[in-house]
Amino acid sequence: MPAVTRLLHTRYRVNDLDASVKFYTEALGLAVSRHHTSPRGAQLVFLSTPNSNEEIELCQMPPGAEPVKVQPDLTHLAFEVTDLAAFATEAAAKGYPLSDGPTVTGSGSLIAFLDAPEGYEIELIQRAK
Repeated sequence: MPAVTRLLHTRYRVNDLDASVKFYTEALGLAVSRHHTSPRGAQLVFLSTPNSNEEIELCQMPPGAEPVKVQPDLTHLAFEVTDLAAFATEAAAKGYPLSDGPTVTGSGSLIAFLDAPEGYEIELIQRAK
């Protein structure tokens, strides 16, 4: 059986594309790589992540679509940071405070969370040295 060769992107549906793009670019420093309308009329924005070929696709369906309702602890994206305290300070100054943590894991890493506009969790990991 043929195998997949790599992960290309992960899609998150959102209710407010502009607010979500602002969050991912301002709070996390991701960059918009492209923006277009799908054949079904959804607005799509792809975000590139540092040091990775995978992208995050944000999708806002056309008007009249069922709104997104993210269940608690359904899914999350995890990003590595070099200095969690400095990251948290800068994110909070931009209006994006941590929603949980920081917490020391069993391996000695530090983790914390931010909440994206739709309620998706964003995990931040400072690996143990």
